[in-house]
Amino acid sequence: MSHYEGDLRAPEGARFAIIASRWNPRITDRLVAGAREAFTAHGVAEDAVDVVRVPGAWEVPLAAARLAANGRHAGIVALGCVVRGDTRHYEQVADGCSDALMRVALDFRLPVANGVLAVDSYQDAEARAGGSHGNKGEEAALVVIEMAHLMEKLA
Repeated sequence: MSHYEGDLRAPEGARFAIIASRWNPRITDRLVAGAREAFTAHGVAEDAVDVVRVPGAWEVPLAAARLAANGRHAGIVALGCVVRGDTRHYEQVADGCSDALMRVALDFRLPVANGVLAVDSYQDAEARAGGSHGNKGEEAALVVIEMAHLMEKLA
């Protein structure tokens, strides 16, 4: 029986993309910084990481689909922050974004890590953007590196 598992070695010459919402920049800028640091710490050159900024979380999947269709990236990190409000808008944006990112990953057979925070408060977001719960941008980058390595093995 064969056993396949990725590790934190990016495929040789691999390019990655970070797509980040500009909405809630106090949070998303920290997520982007965490993702960039994770790529660098695991041997991915700074010039092999493209950062794409979009207005909000709702726009992240469309940019992800365009990048995936171009075929130049080994994986995509999706980052944003949706904070619960007084209306259903929170659920629509968070769920729609998540579902669409999964669709991009499956349609294009490309690792897409969902680092779009869906939180109840800014305090929750801060805890996940370098606070007491770590940095979800960093975690998403690590997932993409590992999955890109695994996809190479499974090809």
